[in-house]
Amino acid sequence: MRRLNGLTPRRTANLMRLKWSYLRAQRTGQPAMPAGAMPTSVSIEPTTSCNLRCPECPSGLRAFTRPTGMLDASAAASWIDELAPWLTYVNLYFQGEPLLHPELETVIARCAHHNLYSSTSTNAHHLTEARCTSLIDAGLSRLIVSIDGLTQETYSSYRVGGRLDKVMEGTRTLVEAKRQLGRGPHLVWQFLVVGPNEHELPDLLRTARQCGVDEVEIKTAQLDDPRDGHPLLTKAPQHRRYDRDPVTGNWTLRNELEDACWRMWQGTVLTWDGRVVPCCFDKDAHHVLGKLSDQSMREVWHGEAYRNFRSALFADRAGIPMCTNCSEGSHVYA
Repeated sequence: MRRLNGLTPRRTANLMRLKWSYLRAQRTGQPAMPAGAMPTSVSIEPTTSCNLRCPECPSGLRAFTRPTGMLDASAAASWIDELAPWLTYVNLYFQGEPLLHPELETVIARCAHHNLYSSTSTNAHHLTEARCTSLIDAGLSRLIVSIDGLTQETYSSYRVGGRLDKVMEGTRTLVEAKRQLGRGPHLVWQFLVVGPNEHELPDLLRTARQCGVDEVEIKTAQLDDPRDGHPLLTKAPQHRRYDRDPVTGNWTLRNELEDACWRMWQGTVLTWDGRVVPCCFDKDAHHVLGKLSDQSMREVWHGEAYRNFRSALFADRAGIPMCTNCSEGSHVYA
C-alpha cells in the first residue's frame, strides 16, 4: 500500500470532495468546483526534448507549435509546495524524455519532502548506474520504462532511433541498484502494443520476470489517424482502442464520448514553462487555462478559464477536438 502512505486527512477529504462534486455534476449537468477543493494529482513536464523520434508523438516528430525547453527546478518546487497539502500523486512527465533534465532529482526530492507519491516515465537510454542511484536517493516512487518490443526490429518500429539493448541494460542497472540499496522505485515495463510487436506478447511476462521487473503494463496505442492499413493498428481487437464502423468504414474510438470527464476534477497538467492545460491530451497546449508565473494554482483552478472549459466539456465534449481521441472511459490497458 505504498501509494497510500501520504494520504493525510486533508488530502483524503479533498479527494472525497472532488469525487462527490464530480458525481453531482454528472447527475445535474452543471459543473461546479467546490470552493475549497484543489487537484489531487498533477503532471509536471520536465522537458519537451527527446533523444528518440517516435511517430504519433510531437516530441519525437519535433512538431510542437508551443515553446519548447527545460523546466526550472526551483519553480517546480514552488508549484509542489503550493499544491502539496491536497496532492496524492505527482507525475513528472508530459512530453519529452524526463531523464534529459539534469535536475529532475531535485523535483523528485521535493515530492519526497512532502511525502508525495512520485512517478516518471523514460525510454531508459539514460539509466546509468549513477542516475539510478540518484533517482533512488531522491525518493522516486515509481519508474515506468517504455520497452515496446522484444527484438531490435520490433522495438525500433515505434521507438525510432532507439536501441533495445540500452533499455535492457538500463533495466538491469536499476534492478541491481535497488538490490544493493535495499530500496527503490516500483519498476514498471510499459509495452505499447502495436501491429509490429503484438505477436511478442506471449513472451513479455516471462522476459519481465527474468529481468526482475515489478510490473508489466500492456497499453493500447493512441493513433492520430486510425485507418485501414495503418502500420501500427493491431489485428486483435482487444489490443486496440478503435473499431471499424461496418457502414462508414471509419475507424473511431470504441467508447462513447460522455459529456463529462473525471480528469477535469482530479488533476491538472503543467508544461515546462508553467502553462496550465486541462489534461495530457492537450500536447501542444491549445487550451491554456492560466500560467503559474502570473497566478497561483488556486487562482487558475477556480478561475474563469477553467470554469468555462469544464462547462464547454459538459455541454458538448465532442465539440472539443482533443477530446475526440481521448482515452477517458476507453480501453487503454490490454
